[in-house]
Amino acid sequence: MPRSIDRRDFLNGMALTIGASLVPRFAQGGAPERSSLELAGPYPPALAGLRGSYDEAYTFGHALRAADFWEKAGEPIDTGETYDLVVVGGGISGLAAAHYFRREAGPGARILVLDNHDDFGGHAKRNEYRVGDRTILGYGGTFSIDSPAPYSPVAKRLIADLGIDVSRWETVVDSNVYASRGLKSGVFFDRETFGVDRVLPFSRRDAGGEGETVAQRDAAAAAWKVFLAEAPLAEAARHDVKRLYSDKTDHLPGLTSDQKKAKLARMSYASFLTGPAKAHPDVVKFFQSRPHSLYGVGIDAVPAQDAWGLGFPGFGGMKLDPSFGPGMNHDSKLYPDGGSAYFFHFPDGNASIARLLVRSLIPAAIPGRTADDIVLARCDYARLDDASSPARIRLDSTVLRVRHTGDPAASARDVEIVYGRGGKLHKVLAKRCVLACWSTMIPYICDGLPEQQKKDLAFAVKVPILYTNVLISNWRSFVKAGLSAIHCPGAYWSAVNLDLPVSLGDYTCSRSPDEPIVLHLVRTPCSPGLPVRDQHRSGSTELLTTTFDTFERTIHDQLGRILGSAGFDGARDILAITVNRWAHGYAYQYNSLFDDFWLEGKETPCERARKPFGRIAIANSDTTAYSYTDAAIDSAYRAVGEVLRS
Repeated sequence: MPRSIDRRDFLNGMALTIGASLVPRFAQGGAPERSSLELAGPYPPALAGLRGSYDEAYTFGHALRAADFWEKAGEPIDTGETYDLVVVGGGISGLAAAHYFRREAGPGARILVLDNHDDFGGHAKRNEYRVGDRTILGYGGTFSIDSPAPYSPVAKRLIADLGIDVSRWETVVDSNVYASRGLKSGVFFDRETFGVDRVLPFSRRDAGGEGETVAQRDAAAAAWKVFLAEAPLAEAARHDVKRLYSDKTDHLPGLTSDQKKAKLARMSYASFLTGPAKAHPDVVKFFQSRPHSLYGVGIDAVPAQDAWGLGFPGFGGMKLDPSFGPGMNHDSKLYPDGGSAYFFHFPDGNASIARLLVRSLIPAAIPGRTADDIVLARCDYARLDDASSPARIRLDSTVLRVRHTGDPAASARDVEIVYGRGGKLHKVLAKRCVLACWSTMIPYICDGLPEQQKKDLAFAVKVPILYTNVLISNWRSFVKAGLSAIHCPGAYWSAVNLDLPVSLGDYTCSRSPDEPIVLHLVRTPCSPGLPVRDQHRSGSTELLTTTFDTFERTIHDQLGRILGSAGFDGARDILAITVNRWAHGYAYQYNSLFDDFWLEGKETPCERARKPFGRIAIANSDTTAYSYTDAAIDSAYRAVGEVLRS
């Protein structure tokens, strides 16, 4: 297993081979929509069923959109609390903002972090299971410490300050767990899309390539022979897939590298395949969902130039120089000293970063001292909002209004923050405020913002995504099928992966097929043919209106169709399901097909949106249009600097 297993590797199938009422619905007598299996009572990381942004987390926020909300809301309860800083949003950006502010203001600085969920971390969510006396972890959102670009110096310093030694990666991942059993990547062709259910081994490695050994080339040839014989695609499409990987044809002859990139930036990868590359339409179906986990859309809405940068096939003979083309997305840029070497993955993803930040802010809440012992440390949620602690985290608290107590440009000395909690409104005062929440919510909650800034904030439509963990009693069926990572180009879930085998501190990964393990499934709801931001809006609505029962049914169905012949029985083997629903997930990253300002190198909406407003500054990765943890950290660092100067 290479050291650098980043999101683009997962994309290419490599990583695992080696409202209404102010009163929440549950307070009205209804029950939250979660599965019957709640493994450890009210401890948030151990709640199974529908998680991520679950229904109750939206209650106040959705009610806020009503025109008469404040007329009916009544006067907020004055808590009498005052703080040096209030942070809105308890994700990594919000927690990092609290960290940076305390570092500058001193350990006695009074800080309050407010979040609308029952757990901190934002998209860096931890799913925790108990099987006997064993704890098994899964990541419910942010996957790893990684970035296509070199990791920012600011973020690197914070990672080091938290005690995380990224250079240890090779010592904590067991690269032989799956490889020693001959497991590899595969493709599941579903009958709804391809006419028949069929699972075949497939990976971009199977294409062969320069520098490979004779054995590797022989294995590649054998794999291609199986694919070409059995893939349920038109015969021409099967050969076109192989041709795209191995052919050295220049599909845009007579143009310079820069001219080619300019053309590729203005056409989708799907259009490139069926146009200049002259591929059969079935090839588009085969590759359609490859960029889902990065962009939240298929190849119909991903620029061909970005597909080239991501290593998608078809560009082997294009003679494109490695420099950045106009309008390339951050994920697809080929940085000569890129961030792929700076990589680390905790068993719960970047939830461990959030937990380390919480420990640094409120030591009494999470025991331990190291980045190793954080993995199994149990958070005492009752200590997060302790009045005796200078720093506090208040969960289940949706911020509804943030406004200066005077003129933001002159006389204001305080910021009033109103939030909903327990069916009632409350307010606190702060000398400064950092909004580390979704940019699209800020125009609703922050009074007095300039109209253009509101429009720029609203531009940041989040990418909807489902990160689902399925705890199974064993993985013998995967061994029999010879697979550890399965790409599903037309199915409901576009990826099914065995957990990355990481052991850290006292936590050990599943090493035997007879042991329980977590499967990770991914879905990004798309509407091919629509502009990208419209696809995200549509997908968000889909996720919010889909029941847990539907998610559960599709999981059983798809896993049974993929692995049933290898002995998998969902009724017997599935122990728990946690659907981490992120209807507003990744930060929107600009796209040269739809965002002319990005293609033309003009000022971006996020640059204008993040301008400070009096004693209020704006953080979160939305402010950089870059959906990585270092962006969240960098924006927190900038925002704290701005409020300290206010």
